[in-house]
Amino acid sequence: MSGADRQTTPHAVVALVTGASRGIGSEIALVLARRGARVALHYRSDHAAAEVARARLPGPGHGLFAANLAEPADVARLWAEVAAALGPVDVLVNNAGVYLMHAPLATSYEAWCDSWRETLATNLAGPAHLSLLAAQSMSARPAPLDAAFGRGRIVSISSRGAFRGEPDAPGYAASKAGLNALGQSLARALAPRQIYVYGIAPGWVDTDMAVTHLAGPDGDAIRAQHPLGRLNSAAEVAAAAVYCALDAPAAMTGSIIDVNGASYLRT
Repeated sequence: MSGADRQTTPHAVVALVTGASRGIGSEIALVLARRGARVALHYRSDHAAAEVARARLPGPGHGLFAANLAEPADVARLWAEVAAALGPVDVLVNNAGVYLMHAPLATSYEAWCDSWRETLATNLAGPAHLSLLAAQSMSARPAPLDAAFGRGRIVSISSRGAFRGEPDAPGYAASKAGLNALGQSLARALAPRQIYVYGIAPGWVDTDMAVTHLAGPDGDAIRAQHPLGRLNSAAEVAAAAVYCALDAPAAMTGSIIDVNGASYLRT
């Protein structure tokens, strides 16, 4: 069944979206809910923002779940709580992440180590642990949810920084490159069980996280990177992510899709 034909999810899909209290994650949760999914919205600490994000979602059965993805025990607890409250997870969207500035020539060794530790724990290890739990749960199903959807799907939000580098936040670029490699490894490992894995690599996205950078001295240079004359919207990134979560064909498993408005082109 093609994405054009499928107006709802293949059944009452349960989707876990990390970092869903704002920005891209909130938009992904909204589009999934519009497609009929029940959404588990993960957040780290801002419960008020998470409540606002949940209030936007149409339909019943959504839930809020707090966890620090940098802590393996918290990841396991999150997974168990979502499954207990909403049922087995059909779609995992690894969206949560941190962007910590640590320019090599302007950062102390101690601050450098702290930035790398938190960035890799949150952006790479956390998604890896969640993906393992998802893969094992989905693989245990006796049959696919439907022929096109498979047994489950994992979508990770990467970044163009994985390919072009981030001179002021090299740990971020490295974590996203690792996330891409993780996804492609899982795609090969899980394809025989009809579990499909996709990556989305945005450029700058017009969210509240970008406001500080756009208002600063580099704002004009950031805007100038984009041939569209504007930043990408969170809704555009969400559309690509939900396509992968619900509609993309199995043959696309392992793909990393650029959503950067031609601000960075790779071959």
